[in-house]
Amino acid sequence: MENKSAVEALENKIGVDFSNKKLIEKALTHRSYEECGDNNETLEFLGDSVLSVIISEHIYKRFPGENEGFLAKLRAFLVRAEKLKEKADIIGLGKYIFIGKGEEKTGGRERASILSNALEAVIGAVYLDKGIDITAEFVLNLYNEDLKKENIDLNMFFDYKTQLQEYAQKKFRETPEYKVINQRGPDHRKIFEVEVKIHKNTYGYGSGYSKKEAEQIAAKQAYAKLIKPQEG
Repeated sequence: MENKSAVEALENKIGVDFSNKKLIEKALTHRSYEECGDNNETLEFLGDSVLSVIISEHIYKRFPGENEGFLAKLRAFLVRAEKLKEKADIIGLGKYIFIGKGEEKTGGRERASILSNALEAVIGAVYLDKGIDITAEFVLNLYNEDLKKENIDLNMFFDYKTQLQEYAQKKFRETPEYKVINQRGPDHRKIFEVEVKIHKNTYGYGSGYSKKEAEQIAAKQAYAKLIKPQEG
């Protein structure tokens, strides 16, 4: 897709007509792009801050009875790379990015880091071109379903690794041991399978697109096995 066509297609997709087309072109330009005069890294930096402010203000107003810890965890969950990639996929951002041939061949258009950074850059570009109100409208439209109270589950951002470690050290005087037991899939979408052991016993398994994600899932399973019998 040619640069001009990509810009126009994305503008139509997100409902934003940029006055300064160079801003959105810059937001879509990955550093690997051969014709790159300027990449999207500084816009990504700006967009990260703008996104944080918009989400922070919104959840502050939507959940007035919640404490700072809840709001901080919810914000961290909503702005993490995996969630940003999910939002980037919704608008099909990958097909609009200007990317180098090497990155193209290795699946860069689907890589979470590239997509999440590009979305932050787009947010930064919208902010510079249209201001905070339109940027907030764009962001909150993307996050509409996530921000409905009935869709917010504390388990989504509960830190099971920390909870499991605290429990294991108290109960067994040991630290949980995580081990990657298998990796599958292409490099750009590799799935990690992890097991967690305590006192030489395996208590949980998890799989995910990152070791961190897989470890959290394994920790959640182990935590449930260890805690629920006691609660019963």
